[in-house]
Amino acid sequence: MLVTGGARRIGRGIALALARAGADVAITFRASRQDAGETVGEIEDLGRRAIAVRCDVRSEASVHEAVSQAAGKFGRIDLLVNNAAVFEASPLDSLSLEQWDTVFETNARGPFLMAREALPYLRAREGRIINIGSIGGMNAWAGHAHYCASKAALHMLTQAMAKAFAPQVSVNCVAPGWIELDNTQAGQAERFASRTPMQRNGNVGDVAQAVVFFASGPHFITGQVLAVDGGLGL
Repeated sequence: MLVTGGARRIGRGIALALARAGADVAITFRASRQDAGETVGEIEDLGRRAIAVRCDVRSEASVHEAVSQAAGKFGRIDLLVNNAAVFEASPLDSLSLEQWDTVFETNARGPFLMAREALPYLRAREGRIINIGSIGGMNAWAGHAHYCASKAALHMLTQAMAKAFAPQVSVNCVAPGWIELDNTQAGQAERFASRTPMQRNGNVGDVAQAVVFFASGPHFITGQVLAVDGGLGL
């Protein structure tokens, strides 16, 4: 298994959930080397093999090296989870081209490059790709236009991949809503929870369990975008 951005936050939760389900896991990181090392240690404590590889998902060369290292460590790649992403708020009328490109390079180009590089390994194993989208890709947020557009692109890329890579590889997408990661946005968290039919915000475990479902459920399921948002997007 290969999880991009697996050193911390949602990526870490996904990597640990896959390890608990019995998988050996390779994670990528860009700057969070210490966090990556700690996550590898936690995976190994669960009795599974793990490796952390530095990777900039925007770079073809870096992606090639990361996939090669993961495949070399485990001898195969059964699952790719495209989790690495950039989230940023900025008014659309003052959004710079650099901001736009930075978000798209990570959130849309990164998953494309990773999937293209890992595809031969995935086809050999009749594997799976799981992209991490967002309900921001389904609902327009005025203050996050570049983020929303990038995740909408990833949702469509998921469906295009599902057609292009079938029948050997299934491709699906998990689209989280508001996920509580820390206590720095308590006011916003309360506001989102009050608007959510399930009357709470999501947590990392909710997203990780959805990934495990796509990773272990019927291979026949493909091209789906699953909102994990407690009904917030309804």
